[in-house]
Amino acid sequence: MPRVFITGLGFITSIGNDSGAVVKSLTELRHGFEVYAPFQMPEIPCKVLGTIKEFFTDSSDPEDWTWPGRYSIKRETIRSMAPNGLFAHCAMLQAIEDAKLGMAEVSSPGTGLYAASGGSPMLTHHHHERLGKVGVMRCSPVGIIASIVGTLNFNLVAAFRIRGASCGFSSACASSAHAIGFAFDEIALGRQERMFVVGAEDGNLDAILPFAGMRTLSLQSDPDIASRPFDTARDGFVGTGGGAVLVLESEREVDRRGVRPYAEVRGWGQASDGYNVAIPQPEGCGLQLAMEHALRHAGVPAAEVDYVSAHATSTLIGDIAEARALRAVFAAAGATPAVSSTKALTGHGLSLAGAMETGFCALGMAHGFTPGSAHLKTIDPECAGLNVIRETLPKAPAVTLKNSSGFGGANVSVVLKKA
Repeated sequence: MPRVFITGLGFITSIGNDSGAVVKSLTELRHGFEVYAPFQMPEIPCKVLGTIKEFFTDSSDPEDWTWPGRYSIKRETIRSMAPNGLFAHCAMLQAIEDAKLGMAEVSSPGTGLYAASGGSPMLTHHHHERLGKVGVMRCSPVGIIASIVGTLNFNLVAAFRIRGASCGFSSACASSAHAIGFAFDEIALGRQERMFVVGAEDGNLDAILPFAGMRTLSLQSDPDIASRPFDTARDGFVGTGGGAVLVLESEREVDRRGVRPYAEVRGWGQASDGYNVAIPQPEGCGLQLAMEHALRHAGVPAAEVDYVSAHATSTLIGDIAEARALRAVFAAAGATPAVSSTKALTGHGLSLAGAMETGFCALGMAHGFTPGSAHLKTIDPECAGLNVIRETLPKAPAVTLKNSSGFGGANVSVVLKKA
């Protein structure tokens, strides 16, 4: 089967809005958290957010939005987008430039796009409220397109004239990891030569605050300790938004174009918990299966994995379930790969997380580092036995395993090899 490589990356994130800024934050363990003004009300228990700098998207009217001047985007393109669409569009422009693609290659039958987002709760609320107040015929004709779950792929496929396969994925926090896996399949099975994989979320009050009702958000008011995966004092995750884009290409296209890839996507696997709508199976059985499937598909023994980019969100239950799954996979092989969660820096990007963090792994493999797990003071005894690294290591892993998990017990693992 054709080999698949990552040849381009684009980032709009809480820790940086391009690859250079992201590398600096990952190596120096600089987080992107701030005390978030819309949360500063007595009835709102959470206070901190992984904010996106240089962008203003708080208004329900895209005409009010602002973004960095280096991005040229027509207003008629913006009008059908949610904030996550703007973030993704800018990340797409970065990724296209990074991969050295011409528009003939972008808009080709051999190029497709898979995207993941939770839609835009802010715009869904706005358009439904307007429908009730002024009547349906005075509502925006693009209100649905801008707000529902498929908004990313609708807008990006149209804006970039994508002619190959396109689809939106919705498996909560595993969504963009699923998109990576199925994009890999499109190329490996010879259906496409190139795939864009996109994850993006609004990351605003409407998108994040409902998780407080699930008792999953951190209640810390200090940004420096709000997100601390694997720590015994963790009390929930910090939300974030933004956008990330990966360009996946076949070996044939890499050779034809003479580009240097960041990493090879070697294989992937998925499995379900079959346990609970919101809570992971306590032993991490589904994630264990996903990792085993991914390693088998990649032809990589567990003992060869140097680094695991954990899903670990800093929740009480989730981190323990993943720790148990990791022990089940690697202890039997006598392996102790480095483990960290970059959510300690970015916060949890929900459906964005898989693509964003796989992009971080690719950066580390290309730039020669393994990101540490920040803010970790005392490891939870339930997570003992894992080689959780607290500082960034000045060495690139040869083999990386990236985990993602979502509601309903959806689990995805992706194996990367150094190119």
